[in-house]
Amino acid sequence: MRIGIIGAGHIGGTLTRRFRSLGHEVFVANSRGPETLADLAAETGATAVTVDQAARAGEVVIVSIPVKNIPTLPKDLFANVPDSTVVVDTGNYYPRRDGHIPEIESGATETRWVSRQLGRPVIKAFNTIYAQHLLELGRPAGSPGRIALPVAGDDKAAKAVVLKLIDELGFDGVDAGGLDDSWKQQPGTPGYGTDLDAQGVRRALSEAKPERLPGFRAATAPKPAAPRTMDSGDAPSTAG
Repeated sequence: MRIGIIGAGHIGGTLTRRFRSLGHEVFVANSRGPETLADLAAETGATAVTVDQAARAGEVVIVSIPVKNIPTLPKDLFANVPDSTVVVDTGNYYPRRDGHIPEIESGATETRWVSRQLGRPVIKAFNTIYAQHLLELGRPAGSPGRIALPVAGDDKAAKAVVLKLIDELGFDGVDAGGLDDSWKQQPGTPGYGTDLDAQGVRRALSEAKPERLPGFRAATAPKPAAPRTMDSGDAPSTAG
């Protein structure tokens, strides 16, 4: 499969490595230009491209950049991309890093907001697992305690593509409902960063509460230390 990845930080870089190891053709981009990805390309065999090229290169396009940088992507990024292309958002809204985004603070789900910014339907995935675990903890199907990852989205066919890729990576995919249900897997919910198996993820989704915990709200985020994030350490740039 041809996979475009926009963002080469912790999650984007890890997915580049993992998908290449599985034999997928990967086109990876960041905001600083293909030449800055020469080492990653040489290590993995991925093709370093521009952001525009990454959006048009794949049957699946994964957007893995800080939420605050989503609006800085080209407004026409997906204008000529086929409707059949599956767009995946891996991001999480962290007010300490991303600042105050009024729509999200007012109750919009993070990825619904991302979808509006991109002008495309998107699938929410890969946002609940730490990059190191994504890199190292994949296991064969049927393995006891196999980590599960929730996947939310409105397009069942697109979700099926992402669920299949997750299985290839060595994790169980759990259908987490439509995009407006994706708040159940956002930071601060029971399934966030917990490496649960499929049964545990389903239970965590059912127990999730829509109210954001204080540490994940802009108005009340504590000042001494930000909560640990899935993509902490990503370069503060437009495309990871």
